[in-house]
Amino acid sequence: MDLDLKGRVALVSGSTAGIGLAIVEALARDGAEVIVNGRTQARVDAAVAEVRRKLPDARLRGVAADLGTAEGVKQIVALVPHVDILVNNLGIFEPKMFEEIPDEDWLRLFDVNVMSGVRLSRHYLKGMKQKDWGRIVFISSESALQIPVEMIHYGVTKTAQIALARGIAEGLQGTNITVNSILPGPTRSEGVEVFLADLARQRGVDVDTVEREFFKNARPSSLIQRFARTEEVGDLVAFVCSPRASGINGSALRVDGGVVRAIP
Repeated sequence: MDLDLKGRVALVSGSTAGIGLAIVEALARDGAEVIVNGRTQARVDAAVAEVRRKLPDARLRGVAADLGTAEGVKQIVALVPHVDILVNNLGIFEPKMFEEIPDEDWLRLFDVNVMSGVRLSRHYLKGMKQKDWGRIVFISSESALQIPVEMIHYGVTKTAQIALARGIAEGLQGTNITVNSILPGPTRSEGVEVFLADLARQRGVDVDTVEREFFKNARPSSLIQRFARTEEVGDLVAFVCSPRASGINGSALRVDGGVVRAIP
């Protein structure tokens, strides 16, 4: 399916690895010009090179900026003043029980996971309104609906992203700008790969065994009983960012492998 993204400019925050990089690849494959973002130039350059190895004709730009800070957002919007597509993918997490989470950690996760999207959306929405076309996507998580007891602060920021996306969409009624959130489930990202490999070594078993036991014990409600591939998330995001998804607006779309036991 041709997603008709040629001529569109997209920014994916926090996109040097994992789901973010898969989103970059999916958008670039369908012809969009994509801005790759990370905190260091070395990581950005490596990510751009990786995508170009797979897609030699990809139209890519790399911008190093810490978008978890107001200063970093100012830096990137000065370099990239207008985009047609904004994917707010930047996010951090940390396992920590509620009683052990100080104010500083709450504020840090909220600043990175929520305020980065607030600041970027606030800026780029102006140009989208002038063109009367645009796509804003927040990469939330199934943790927004099933708050993980071991990192409540992370879950709360993911819930906030869903509310933020819906609120922005409500204010754009009757326009050709859509705002949605995507809720991945357990996904085989770079960090998960390292975690699985380390755990497998410690226990003297293979990675497949660790994965099976994880879903049996920690995520028994998963219908696919495996980690999602980052490309599976990236492909959904690319579709939602395309003109073909013009009827999807203000929605929270799950690509969680059926982990969340809820209808819809």
